[in-house]
Amino acid sequence: MIEQFSMFIEALTNYTYLQHAVIAGTLVGIICGILGCFIILRRIALMGDAISHAVLPGVVISYLLGITFFIGAVFTGVLTALGIGYVSQNSKIKDDSSIGILFTAAFALGIVMITALDGTEVDLWHILFGNVLAVSIGDLILTASTGLLSLLGIFIFYRELVLSTFDPVMAKAIGISTGKIHYLLMLLLSLVTVASLQTVGIVLVVAMLITPSATAFLLTDRLNKMLLLSTFFGVISALIGVYLSYIYDVATGGAIVLVASIFFLGAFLFSPKEGILTKNLRRNSV
Repeated sequence: MIEQFSMFIEALTNYTYLQHAVIAGTLVGIICGILGCFIILRRIALMGDAISHAVLPGVVISYLLGITFFIGAVFTGVLTALGIGYVSQNSKIKDDSSIGILFTAAFALGIVMITALDGTEVDLWHILFGNVLAVSIGDLILTASTGLLSLLGIFIFYRELVLSTFDPVMAKAIGISTGKIHYLLMLLLSLVTVASLQTVGIVLVVAMLITPSATAFLLTDRLNKMLLLSTFFGVISALIGVYLSYIYDVATGGAIVLVASIFFLGAFLFSPKEGILTKNLRRNSV
């Protein structure tokens, strides 16, 4: 293992693509870890899954128009969020059902559009599952700028996000538009999905949003600590995943998500307050 680690460090100092992969994975771990905390606390993980998949047709349309993925992905992501809200509010269909209908429709549209463009440079596999080892300097700049924009949005509206997350009634009473904050969160979610596109792809990005945050949620009751722990687990999962991907020549996105899932399993079993085994040991000792 020491020999493999030394080989990885040597490759990291020599190969630019591996340096880009580590930087991109770290950035995605940070931005997904922070935004994911609000997704978990607001109990809208399914919405996160929906938006991450709904950006696919936007990516394809951007390719057809020759514009950056950013514009098309944000447009279809926000459009899907608005559509889900409209269907839920104007029919007897509940949120979970409207999410299932609209996100699968958007995802299917994206797949049909890509397959109709057979022979073009659009790589469905990389869009769906990412390829962090092929991150170019342009992709890195897009990831960094989109991620910084997302973090800036969270920083500016942090108070509104926290209040509307923990006490929406109080938030409305003091004049905060919880509806606008919800759609702001959907916009940030679309941005984060674009930022993570090259690293883990749109299928696995929801895992980076949910799993590190859920792990942190099991370990602490305080939001500040949860944000830090979620960021830590996101970054360390990305770094270990890139390492395993390089050493064992396996899919990078899958390796990153598997590492994050192992951390979650550890917290699920051994968390001091919420761990299953910890609770059983405590119960047996009484």
